[in-house]
This record gives sequence, C-alpha cells and structure tokens, in this order.
Amino acid sequence: MPARSALRRLATAPGGSRTKWLVLAGWLLLALALGPLAGKLGEVEDTGPNAFLPRGAESAEVNTLLERFRGKDEIIPAVAVYTRDGSGTTRRDAAKVRADRRAFADHVAPGERIGAPATAGDGRALMLVVPLASADGFGDAVEELRTVAAANAPPGLETAVGGPAGSLIDSIEVFDDLDSTLMLATGAVVALLLLLTYRSPLLWLLPLLSVGFAAVLTQAATYALATWAGLPVDPQSAGILMVLVFGVGTDYALLLIARYREELHRHTDRHAAMRLALRRSGPAILASAGTVAAGLSCLALADINSSRSLGLVGAVGVVCALLAMVTVLPALLVVCGRRVFWPFVPRAGTPVGGQRTVWNRIGVRLARRPRWSWLMSVGATAVLALSATGITTGLTQEEMYRDKPESVVAQERISEHFPSGASDPATVVVEADAADAADTAEAAEAGAARAAGATVETVRRVAADVPGVESVGPAARSTDGSLVSLPVVLADAPDSPAAAHTVEKLRTALDPLDGDPLVGGTTAETLDSAQAADRDLRTVIPVVLAVVLLVLIGLLRSLIAPLMLLATVVLSYFGALGAADLVFEHLLGYAGVDRALPLMGFVFLVALGIDYNIFLMTRVREETLTGGHTRGVLTGLASTGGVITSAGIVLAATFAVFVSMPLVTMAQLGVLVGIGVLLDTFLVRTVLVPALALDLGARVWWPSRLARTPRNTPHPADPAHTPTAPEHAAQPGQHPGQQTAQQPGQHPGPRSAPDPGPDEAAAPGPEPGPARGTAPGPARGPAHDTGRRPGHDADGFPRSDGTPPARTRG
Repeated sequence: MPARSALRRLATAPGGSRTKWLVLAGWLLLALALGPLAGKLGEVEDTGPNAFLPRGAESAEVNTLLERFRGKDEIIPAVAVYTRDGSGTTRRDAAKVRADRRAFADHVAPGERIGAPATAGDGRALMLVVPLASADGFGDAVEELRTVAAANAPPGLETAVGGPAGSLIDSIEVFDDLDSTLMLATGAVVALLLLLTYRSPLLWLLPLLSVGFAAVLTQAATYALATWAGLPVDPQSAGILMVLVFGVGTDYALLLIARYREELHRHTDRHAAMRLALRRSGPAILASAGTVAAGLSCLALADINSSRSLGLVGAVGVVCALLAMVTVLPALLVVCGRRVFWPFVPRAGTPVGGQRTVWNRIGVRLARRPRWSWLMSVGATAVLALSATGITTGLTQEEMYRDKPESVVAQERISEHFPSGASDPATVVVEADAADAADTAEAAEAGAARAAGATVETVRRVAADVPGVESVGPAARSTDGSLVSLPVVLADAPDSPAAAHTVEKLRTALDPLDGDPLVGGTTAETLDSAQAADRDLRTVIPVVLAVVLLVLIGLLRSLIAPLMLLATVVLSYFGALGAADLVFEHLLGYAGVDRALPLMGFVFLVALGIDYNIFLMTRVREETLTGGHTRGVLTGLASTGGVITSAGIVLAATFAVFVSMPLVTMAQLGVLVGIGVLLDTFLVRTVLVPALALDLGARVWWPSRLARTPRNTPHPADPAHTPTAPEHAAQPGQHPGQQTAQQPGQHPGPRSAPDPGPDEAAAPGPEPGPARGTAPGPARGPAHDTGRRPGHDADGFPRSDGTPPARTRG
C-alpha cells in the first residue's frame, strides 16, 4: 500500500545516500534551537513540600492549606541544639546560647521572634527555634546559623542546626548539580564500555554523540511538557532521566550497529546495508522502546507524585532516545563509512564471524537437556527470591543519607534530650465557623475569632488526650481568619513507627469533630506515603503486566511465547529483589529499603528486562520462519548473544552510577536495576528463555502457523524453504541462483544477494541453496563429514534428522 511503502521509505531515510545529510542537518538545527530550553529544565523542577507526597493525601492537603497562614514568604523553623555529653550544661554554655540568640535575630522572618532557650530535662542540652522566611537567601541564612553556632563554642559543647529548615537545605544540597554529575559519570562509564566493546578508536564516539542529541531533545521536551502540559518533574526524576537515556540509547545503538556490521559483510553498498539493518532491527528496537515507554507510563496511575513524575519523565526520555538512535546514529554511520570500524573493518564478501562461538556452545548444551537447564535456572532464581520475603521497607530520616548531614545529627541529639517530636511537631488545621460572620471587616474578624476559639479548645482537649501526644502548642489563625492551626508535639521521633501510630490515633479521635480537622506534618507525610505505596503496588503492577503482555502478543503473534517471557521477567525481578536485599543488608549496611523501591524497581526491571527477550525472540522468530524451530532458537541465541550481553553490561553499569549518590534511595535503585539487568542478561536470556523455547518446541508460537511446523522444517511462508543465514548464500560474484558446495573444513561463504524487499522480515524471500538439514543436498559422505562430531552438523548444532548428539567426556 502507498502509505505503508512511504513509512518504510521514511524509516530507512537515514541510510540513504542523499537523505542522510538531511537527517544530520535537521538534528543540528534541532539541537541549536532546543539547547536553550534544555538548559532550563531545573526551572520547572518541583521542590515544594508535596513533590514527593501522594496526591490527595491528608498531609498534602494540610501543606496546601498552610499557604493561607503565610504572607509572601513561608515560615520554616530552624532548630539549633547545644549538647554536652557526660555532664550538664554550664554557665558558659548558657551564655553562648544567649549570644547566638542575639546573632540569629538578624535572620528571623519579619514579624517573628526567637523564643527563650529550652532546657532539656536531663540538663545536658539547650535548644533554640529560629523562624526563617523562605525567601531568596534562605539557604545562606541556614549556613550562617550553622557558622555562628559552631564559632566560639566552649570546649566540650557540641552544636548542630537542623529542624525543617536544616533538612530542606541538606536535601537541596544533595540534588545540587546532580544532573550534571550523573551525566558526566554516566558518559564516562558508557564511553569506556563502548571502547572495550568495539576496540575501535572512532566507533564509540558515534553512539555517544547520538545519545548527546537525545539528551538535548529529552531535556527540552521535558521542559516544554512541564511548562505547557503540567508534566510533573522533581529533582530525583530529572537525575534518573539522564541515566535512563544513556542506558537505553546505548542499548539500541549496540543492536543497530551489530546488525549493520552484519549486513556490511554481505553488501558492497553501505547505504543498502544500513537500509536493510534498519528494516531488520527496527521492529525489535521499536517494540523494545514502546514496551519501556508504556511500562513507565503506567506509573501515571500511581498516587505518589514522585513515582508519577519518574514514570512520565522516563517515558519521554525513552521516546527521545529511540528517535535519536534510529535517525541520527544511522546517518552518522553511513557518513563515516566502513572505516569507522577500524581496525576491524567489515568487508563485503568476508565471513560474518566464526561459527564456533561461546553462544553456539551454550546453545548445543541447552539443546541436549533443555528441561534440566530451565529447571536449574528457575531453582537458582527462586533461591535468590527467598531473601525478598524478609525485606524491610521504610527508611527513617537519618537512614535516607549515606553520610549523615547536620540536620540528621541535630535530630538525633534532640531525640536524645528532648521529646523526640519537639523539633518537628505534627500540625492540625481546622476550619473556623463562618456562621458568625458580619458585614464589616471588624465584626467578621471578631466573629471568626469567637468561633475559632470554641473549635480550637475542643480540638486541643481531644488531641491532648491522645496517647503518644506530648503537648499541644498555641493556635495560629490564617490571614483570612477562616482556618486555625495547632502544633502537636509527639512523644516519639517524627519518622518512627510509634509516631505514625500516634498520628493514626489522632486522626481517628479528631475525625468526628466539627470544623473538618486535618493532621499534617512530617510524621503524617511518612504515614500517607507508606499507605500510598501499598496502594500503588496493587494498582500499577497488574496494569504494567497487561500492557507488556499486549505488546509482546502483537510483536510475536503468539500467546504462549509472550506469557513465557513475562513469567521469566517477573521471576527475574523477585530474584533481583532478593539478591539486592542481601547486598543492602550484608555489604552496604542499609537498615531497609525505601517504600517506593519495590514499585519503581518492578517497572524498570520488567520494562528493561523484557528488552532482551524482545531482541532474542524477534530474531528467533525470523530464523524459525526459514530454518525451523530448533535451529531458529539456536541461531537466534548465537546471533544475538554478543550484542545483548554488551547491552546488558552497559545498562547495568549506567545504573550502577547511582551507587555513588548520597541518597540511599537512588543508590538502592541503582543496585536493584543493575543486578536485575545482569540476571536477565546472563541467566534469563542466555539459559532460561532458550531452554524453555526448546522444551516447549514449536508450541511456543501457538496459535500462529509456526506452531504447526516440524521443529527443523522451514515454514511455508518462505517459498524456497531456505534460511536467512549468510553461510548458505551465493558466493561473491556468483549468480544468485547458483551455490558452490561447501568443501571440507571450508568456512561458509557470505551472502551477496540483492537487497530484500520491504516484507523480508515477515516473509523472507527465496535465497539460493537448500536449507540446512531439510532440503536435498549433496550426500553426506565421510569426506564431507570430516571433523564433525557425531549427531551434529558442520556448524556444531544438533542434527535435525533425529540423530542423537554425541556425549563428550568431562
């Protein structure tokens, strides 16, 4: 059809002799135009109090209502704590605190004041609460408080500044320059691995340059969507975005370059080779990117805002990486020509590669005992998965950082000497009754005050009677007089399970009261996040599985194969989660895992892990169409083994960059995804999936016609019943209808037939020569079989005539 033909021509345009220049010119103009927008991504990052909270949560609603209590600037308290171990504070210590109080006054928000120093019950600590305004220079104010507190301290007196203001500044410093740091580290890792993979001084530059184009497009597109479409972006998702683009972009580059190199061995014209490489690898790359983007997009159903941000931003990055890898990378490759592969330049008419590779040997071993192979793989993965049953979720504030910032140290000292919740109390917001409102502003204010007073006293009395509540502070009224807030000091640390239980009881006690009282604060935020994480697991995971299954069914035109692949990836996820938990507990010393990690890890590993299954099974299906099921599985494994292994190592290494980040959450995500990708690469894709496919036989393609073909008989979709393998094509300079018989010990010759038509991948056209092991050919005499193992053909694969393979010793 004209439309379909036009799409094919458009898809292969980067490989054209003239269109390649148009593609490169278009990308250069695009990069120049979008560069300024890419640099503005940090301007749309949401660092507000609700950026990492569940949407619609009670604590998020309280944060929104608290805006009505503030004027132009938000009031955020900093808490300075002074402690002396082993003895009580001295007069010199008290004088130091009074002097600091006078110095801190220069940074207090307008209209606010610093209260008198609080003395701990054990007499070994003093505390000052400094109300700061969240205006420009807020971070400098916190740093100045820390400098003043640490200066001229009497010997033995330890100081620390924390509280909500200190915690906020420490969190901002963690993400400061995170994007550039991650990009530089990831770029260095990818460059090194590409050098090792290609062993070429030039080739590694092209994927890296293409990923650079993808990064510019990704950042600009994310900025535009955040500005004009409301796409949620937070510092964490923005940092992970660049690592994801580098990882998946390099994966697609490796797959395309491997297929292009293969076609260069068969074709003199590099443009024809690239067009064929795009047609053959394009469906797998497109399906892979579509699966990852669709899986990440499912996080839009999550309640936690940070999870939604990561999913939607990640989907944008994957789409941009796909566009760059199938357009600018092919254009760069054909512009540079074959010499870019130097010193290993692929020449037309030379063999694609040796037949006896490690992947051939693995395939031969799997073909001997497929059921035993997949059972052992499942058993090994299940053993790792057992560790996930005892996983502990939830991290306290001090456990969120690899190195303790000053705000965490301050909170630990406050918890030791004062009521643990004194530095960060819960907040109760209640509506003031407007029934007494009058026409005049003065009367309205007076009526609101009387109504508020009646409501506040009831809320105060009920809240004070809740077990776990230490005290209830004085009330504050919103600027419009319609709301009243009460600080509620909890007996336990704000991020402790006991404090969360107290908040639950507090909400239950206040719920029947008039005025719609709401409970917020750090403890309430932790509780709401934990409950939302459980809901997200139950909601998002089934949707992700359904979406991935539909993509696989459409790609492989089967029901059994997609179900098999999905089951292997889910098993791999639990194995990776169990292995990661062992690393967290015994190597890294983490107390638990972040509550959002199981969901984010599942989405990433299912979406990224299915990539390699797609790369493998699309090639297996292509080979099965021409060589039968068993040969299709073994040839698919042998032909994709090297590129998938390289891609897996690169992707795992890029996510391993997170381990060096100061946030435990990001480090844990890097470890989990890295382990999962390696498990998919070396166990699932190499052993488990091929062994299952061999054991199930052609039934794996049910209900398509492939399920009804003998194991090693070419499918009728190929009129000549011939394989696509290059070793059975005509020799260079020979007419396509002729084929030279292979001599003993001779390496199979490369294919130099004309470029196939657009439909070659779905229904390969006739190629010269008989199908290996299926069509009539020269009699297999002793001279022809010299050097072969009994029961195997010249390539080392099990014979298709039913002859059992020979057993070897050792």
